[in-house]
Amino acid sequence: MSEKIPRKVLLAIILINFAGQIAWAVENQYYNVFMYNVIAPVPLYISILVAVTTIVGTIAAVIMGSYSDVKGKRKTIIFVSFIFWGITTAMFPLAAFFRPIILAVMIAILFDSIMTFFGSTALNAGFNAYVTDVTTEENRGKIMGIVQLVFLIALIITYGVSGFFIQAFGYFAYFYVVGIVVGVIGIIGGFLIKDSEDLKPLNISVYVHIKNTFKGGTLKNHKNFVKLLITVAVLNTGFNVFFPFLLIYFQHYVGISLSLASILIFIAMLVSMLLAYPFGILTDRVGRKKVAIVSALMMGLFLIIFAMVLDVFLLLIFGTCWLMFYIAWTIATLTWIKDLYPEEGRGQFSGYWNLFNATIPMVIGVFLGGWLALQYGIPIVRGGVAGTVPTPLIFLVGAIIVLFSIIPHLFVKDIRGSNSENLKMADSRKD
Repeated sequence: MSEKIPRKVLLAIILINFAGQIAWAVENQYYNVFMYNVIAPVPLYISILVAVTTIVGTIAAVIMGSYSDVKGKRKTIIFVSFIFWGITTAMFPLAAFFRPIILAVMIAILFDSIMTFFGSTALNAGFNAYVTDVTTEENRGKIMGIVQLVFLIALIITYGVSGFFIQAFGYFAYFYVVGIVVGVIGIIGGFLIKDSEDLKPLNISVYVHIKNTFKGGTLKNHKNFVKLLITVAVLNTGFNVFFPFLLIYFQHYVGISLSLASILIFIAMLVSMLLAYPFGILTDRVGRKKVAIVSALMMGLFLIIFAMVLDVFLLLIFGTCWLMFYIAWTIATLTWIKDLYPEEGRGQFSGYWNLFNATIPMVIGVFLGGWLALQYGIPIVRGGVAGTVPTPLIFLVGAIIVLFSIIPHLFVKDIRGSNSENLKMADSRKD
């Protein structure tokens, strides 16, 4: 495959990633803010929302990723999923009309789960595998830099507009507009996709394809892949202790408006965006492992400092620093893991990447963060419903876990210029 990516393919990657990341940014923060500010100020409800939906997302990614491998199709599932992704995003705020409060919470979780199924099918199962299909080890770092750049642009737009839009027009109009934007842009991107000529249908069932992954031999042949998954799960567990509560922390502990809190994240994202592509080039030149370890170390240190300040300017400075190094770490590990994908199961292994990159750390991390907010948070009552406000403790605990992740990083090999068969042979010789 040529190192140069065709313009149409690159445009499809940009549009699909842009639409998907807007949807995920809204779900990762503004679904939580809506749950807290409109339904009930209880951090543990957010923990349940995040945990349930990320499990749904992983199940969808594994099953639909395997389906795309077996059928030899990425385009169809991406195109169709974006149609329903937009519709279900717009449905979410309708949960607020239900009573009692616990029913509203349950409906919100249901709506978010449906949306997550289609979103995970489109982005995690379809898009991630498609990017691997159309890139090589020589250009993958640069392309992942572009993917991360688009991710940051989507976040910048989301955080730059959301706070002001919600204050001006309300949550309901906000979610309706987001649903339309995500659906339209994603459908256009899906239309531009052309499945790789190297992607061929497999003469097995989806069930057998998934089952084969759990065979002992399969795991032994991909030990480096598994080690990196564990490493990623540890750091992202630390990240998810605090990140789902970030805007709530700004708004209710620091005491600034939702629009100003969104702007702080907007600026931090803008700075990180400018460095995304250089980080991708650095990853290709220096190596995935070196960039990942240094980034994890710096992220943890800046999180500790971030937890100790309340001044808005200092929060911006140190928040930008830990986010910048998290982006660098993400580019390095995304590139690293794609080097280790087996050619015969890229869609399926994208699903397992989602399990360790999102599901496990979100379930553990967000429940830990919610528990810390419940046990050590500041009591609050809104609309007759009692709750708590998260404190800086969630950032300190998150930082400790991030720093601890450096240890498993050391045991993962950065093998450059090796395909999956080379990796199988290398691992097999150990046995």
